[in-house]
Amino acid sequence: MSEVYLGFDFGQKRIGVALGDSLTRSARPLPSLAGADWTAIEKLVAEWRPAALVVGLPLDEDGSEQEITSAARRFAGQLRHRLKLPVHEADERYSSRAADDVLREARSSGRMTRRVRKGDRDAQAARIILEQWLTEKG
Repeated sequence: MSEVYLGFDFGQKRIGVALGDSLTRSARPLPSLAGADWTAIEKLVAEWRPAALVVGLPLDEDGSEQEITSAARRFAGQLRHRLKLPVHEADERYSSRAADDVLREARSSGRMTRRVRKGDRDAQAARIILEQWLTEKG
């Protein structure tokens, strides 16, 4: 049976969000949030009823933690506490670079005709984080 998951790319200004499922192990970007907008997050959880949430952990190339890593861990803890759902933390190294590549390719191929907006990168990064987690989860 397929389960639905929400993925988050935590940032100080914006939080990218993606929706994925365990059957296809694919995800799609949802509109990014302006910070930790708990009303919007609770609405997403009520709408999609995910089995769990996945939060990307920003790490340096060598795997060491950055200043923002502890903020992402706090966000994951708040999700756990507020929503009473399992929350998984996933390595998000290179997800923003990969998101930039996806957006650049979409623009050059003509699949994306509008300009790239600020939240597009965050939402694509959340999609990449969630898809990697779904693939690793098996």
